[in-house]
Amino acid sequence: MSQLSSLQVVKLGAVIGARIEGIQIADGVDSATAAQINAALLEHKVIFFRGQHDLDDDDQLNFARALGTPTTAHPTVTSRGIRVLPIDSRYDKANSWHTDVTFVDRIPKASLLRAITLPPYGGTTTWASTEAAYDRLPAPLRALAESLWAVHTNTYDYAGDVDARLEQLADTERQYREEFVSDYYETEHPVVRVHPETGRKVLLLGHFVKHFVGLGHAESAALFQLLQNRITKLENTIRWNWELGDLAIWDNRATQHYAVADYDDQFRRLSRVTLAGDIPVDVHGERSRTVAGDASGYSQVVEPVRLAS
Repeated sequence: MSQLSSLQVVKLGAVIGARIEGIQIADGVDSATAAQINAALLEHKVIFFRGQHDLDDDDQLNFARALGTPTTAHPTVTSRGIRVLPIDSRYDKANSWHTDVTFVDRIPKASLLRAITLPPYGGTTTWASTEAAYDRLPAPLRALAESLWAVHTNTYDYAGDVDARLEQLADTERQYREEFVSDYYETEHPVVRVHPETGRKVLLLGHFVKHFVGLGHAESAALFQLLQNRITKLENTIRWNWELGDLAIWDNRATQHYAVADYDDQFRRLSRVTLAGDIPVDVHGERSRTVAGDASGYSQVVEPVRLAS
């Protein structure tokens, strides 16, 4: 029996989330199966595989290659891996809503995250559909969002008071944060982008947003919260309770995610491989603009094929 005929997609939520059954990724994935997995990813935004206990970093990277083109591990955090980035609770807890690496022009297509060490309690991850959030905007807010552009930077939540924030951190976390901002990136992205494969409109926000182009910080903060709160409404989300052997893949172009830091000082480690994406385009066909930083060493620009409408 082929992988394709045994693969099953189990829907977990109305607008986001599915579990993929009937496949052992460590055995290898053929092109037909990879295409079906990619289709499930586009439809469900985040997909989960249980029981992948034989999977190691090399297998995870090979699986990523079957689905796309892997990036280097990170644009600025280069000391912890070349292709596979350890998500290690000793260095950082990504407990705020974000889309990965939006401070560069070429936003990643997707990420593959595998559980390595889990705390005895807590440590869940929540994803939100930015497509559903856009679809549910009332017409006046849609028109406003489609006219907005936002400045994204890698200084995000500690911008403006970096020194004071770093002094409060443990040495390991301080070193990670210093490396995270060691090279400065700034990019202007449309708040509404057209998904390159589905053609659907999605909201592009998250914690890397510094302000909106042409607006002051007070106005930007108010508008950001208005739109960001639309994304993270519970109806748009799914929360995953990790088990050893789990692998999650999310469409980084149509989601935000939040790693819930509710496990005290317990150790948590996962491995992430990221797939290269394209440069966002707004509803009028205008592409995102680089203000500072060169991301060519981090990732290729990969233009996907648009699905037939």
